[in-house]
Amino acid sequence: MGEIDIANFVSHLVIYMVVLLLAISAHEAGHAWMSYKYGDDTAFLLGRVTLNPVSHTDPIGTLLIPIISFTLGAMGGALGAIPLIGWGKPTPVNPRKWTKYKQANVMVSIAGIVANIILAVIGFIIFKTLLEYGAINASNIDDGLIKTLVIFLQNLIFLNVSLAIFNLLPFPPLDGSKVLGTFLPDSAQPVLAMLEQYGFLILMALIYIGVIGFIMNPVFRLVRYLLFTPFF
Repeated sequence: MGEIDIANFVSHLVIYMVVLLLAISAHEAGHAWMSYKYGDDTAFLLGRVTLNPVSHTDPIGTLLIPIISFTLGAMGGALGAIPLIGWGKPTPVNPRKWTKYKQANVMVSIAGIVANIILAVIGFIIFKTLLEYGAINASNIDDGLIKTLVIFLQNLIFLNVSLAIFNLLPFPPLDGSKVLGTFLPDSAQPVLAMLEQYGFLILMALIYIGVIGFIMNPVFRLVRYLLFTPFF
């Protein structure tokens, strides 16, 4: 690990993984709950309408890849440019059971995104309130419990914002592509199907050349501005 502070690294990793598990669980549970509301009980019967991370964890996508990515990022240098990525166990749905198919397709697709936005807003409100009333300030921000709380809330906000924005992108297999597919004419469906074959590679390419960062960074700057600019 070289010059990395092991204790600091482990504490940050643990907090990051706790938030990631919560964010992914909320995202997938959102899909499952909304699908159930539109008449599909597939995910419900499998116990996926829950925040229990055991039900949504993919050993590779939720644990191994994020831990490796976080570690490489902490090492810095060229390896530090590798993005933090991760995913949960896909939520099974049966669209044939849906009532109001097109509406359900949109609502089920965005339900996970909305769940992440809700978590981000909750984290923002708590953090902003603590800042505004001085419970978190320059003199105590490096204290043990306060520092842990700050790291947790920052991860809660920015990780959920990241997941929400990322999943809005109209590239398969992301949720945004399902919403887009609902409104595209039948003649465009073969193009979307073709993109789905290479969607993951396209996303990785967009991440590495900085397109995703270009999209997300203005949102991050706005959130930071709203968070750290005093309201009173």
